Amino acid sequence: QVQLVESGGGLVQAGGSLRLSCAASGRNANNYAMGWFRQAPGKEREFVAAITWGGARTYYSDSVKGRFTISRDNAKNTVYLQMNSLQPEDTAAYYCAANGASYSTDTRPYEYDYWGQGTQVTVSS
Repeated sequence: QVQLVESGGGLVQAGGSLRLSCAASGRNANNYAMGWFRQAPGKEREFVAAITWGGARTYYSDSVKGRFTISRDNAKNTVYLQMNSLQPEDTAAYYCAANGASYSTDTRPYEYDYWGQGTQVTVSS
């Protein structure tokens, strides 16, 4: 069992930055690949970024590539999502998720085993 807790969301103006954190706890939490997803009201959950267990590989959706950076610090059991050049269309609840396939950067939500409760990001124009 892995528990995930997101933090760092908030309200920011267009063009601004935020850094989300996802603290993981539980048995072998660092062995999981991690992903960030987001969900806006009335829309399906959308893949944002993923990182393998050791951080060697990352993968991004086209909509955030070049603006967002996913990273992890396994000594702190924490995964980060640095979000720059935020736009109103980035407004959503952001969720981190853990994938038991350690070397995966899967984009499909159903491949992830554990989910956090989410943190809200609102970008004003």
